[in-house]
Amino acid sequence: MRTLDRLSPIRAFLAGAVTLSLVLPAVAATGPFAEFSGNWSGNGTIRQHSGSGERIRCNATYSPRGASNLEVRLRCASDSYNFDLTGHLAAAGSNQISGQWTENTRGIGGTIGGTANGDRMLMHVESAGFSADLTMIMHGKRQDVTISSHGGGEIVSASISMSRR
Repeated sequence: MRTLDRLSPIRAFLAGAVTLSLVLPAVAATGPFAEFSGNWSGNGTIRQHSGSGERIRCNATYSPRGASNLEVRLRCASDSYNFDLTGHLAAAGSNQISGQWTENTRGIGGTIGGTANGDRMLMHVESAGFSADLTMIMHGKRQDVTISSHGGGEIVSASISMSRR
């Protein structure tokens, strides 16, 4: 089996982590997800445990539902793979966030939970056989995300920036 094929589930999980982390609120205008409404795009790099990297390009649509819920749609592609992800996030209390995601092309999904503190989000993503820790920092209309994914015997990291279109 090629290394790329073995990493496909890890990359799908990573896609879920990226999607949910990119939409989490750092500062809210009216409700925790108000700033994320609309269409976003950006790019970044995914690195395998071996150190080899690959560029990805992402487009996202975020739709707030009321003051504390957010629907997410993210599509990303690179030279060797793509993914189509949907998710739902809910905010509770002053800084708690939870949610679920599904990667539609691979039929996998999981949960996410964490906290928001000022302009920084610290999150943990879970799925069968995988987990990831992620940090998201909001800089005005730009979101910078770093991810460290563990599972399937491999470690994959990502660095992605998105901005509102």
